[in-house]
Parts: sequence; C-alpha cells; structure tokens
Amino acid sequence: MEPPFSEVFRKDFRLKGKWHEEFGNDNPIVLELACGKGEYSVGMAEVYPDKNFIGIDIKGARMHSGAVEVQEKGLKNVRFLRTKIDFITSFFAQNEVSEIWILFADPQLGKPKKRLTSNLFLNRYIHVLKPKGQLNLKCDSQELYSFTKDESIPEFNDANDRFQFDKVEDTNNLYEVGIHGFDEVMQHVLNIRTFYEQMWLEQGKKITFLRYELNEV
Repeated sequence: MEPPFSEVFRKDFRLKGKWHEEFGNDNPIVLELACGKGEYSVGMAEVYPDKNFIGIDIKGARMHSGAVEVQEKGLKNVRFLRTKIDFITSFFAQNEVSEIWILFADPQLGKPKKRLTSNLFLNRYIHVLKPKGQLNLKCDSQELYSFTKDESIPEFNDANDRFQFDKVEDTNNLYEVGIHGFDEVMQHVLNIRTFYEQMWLEQGKKITFLRYELNEV
C-alpha cells in the first residue's frame, strides 16, 4: 500500500480502525517499523499464523523483496505500507495495535529527537497500542539501546501521568547471553536474521534487545 501524502497528512487513512476487516479476522495486529526488506514481518508471519503483520517503511524498493516473498509463500497475514512513521496515528486507531517491533533502526547519531524510541515517537505509539501492548527494540547500536532504556523511556514515564512503559526484557548482548530463556517460538523469532543484522554480526557487533509493556498508571 502506498497512499499519497495528501491522503494522510492531517487526515485519517481509509483503513484506520478497519485493519481487522482488511485481514478478514480479529487476530492481533503487529507493526514492524522501518521494516527494510521486511524479513522480520515475513518471518514472524510464518511463526505466528494467528497474528497479522504490517511492515512500514518509507522506501518502497526495500519492501519489494518482502512483498514478493509474501506472494510466493502465499501468506495472507502480512501487509506492507509505504509511508513515514511520523504519520502512524493517521493509519491506526486507538488500541488497534498489539505489538510494535523496531529492528536495527537508524540510531540518528546527533539527532536524538529523530530516533524511533524518542519521546516524540513514544507519544505516538501510546495512541495506537493496546493496554499491555508491547514495544520491542532489537538493534546493534549501543547508543540507541542506552538512549532508550536510560533516557527516553524513563523521561516518558516521569512525564506521563496516565501511561508508562514497563521493562520486561533487557540484554545488551543477546546471543552471548543466549535466548534459551525465551519460549521456543520466541527463540525462533529472535533468531530471524535481517540483512542488516547479518552484516553487523559479521562485523562482530553485539546485538541488544529490549521489550516493554504499556500499562496504565
């Protein structure tokens, strides 16, 4: 899906609040933000046939390979959406999303407000996430990892008197610590290798993982 700017700027996308109708079921909706080639959306869709996945990125060429793979595998629970993540509240209604994944996002060094875990974006996520909804960050950047858990999330929680993100999982070296502590299905998910993750692993970088749950205060 590739809606024009005029269709979503200060307007609601036609499927806002109707994504379950688009998928034809009431299964949980999971977003992969800055999805790149969509490896995680496709991989998770295979592992979780009882969930619906939407990969979002501004660069359509990246998503093309994921879209082709979805068609080849006949997956019915995946969609790709080309748009800016800034417009997320134009696409999804309150409590419409059960889970958000941010995978190997640009750490925006020197531009903390542009990071996908900055307070600017966290305040958008709470408008679409369900209570108890999850926010997952898997990345190679120690800067983004530390910024998220030591700065942006604590600042958000201190400033918000209605919602807070409670930390559920935290590791600064996922594969050294091991993923055996997760259930078998989640182990499979965490072992999905995106193009960028494989590149960072070959360079010897550590992979970090954070999971938060959105709760009402």
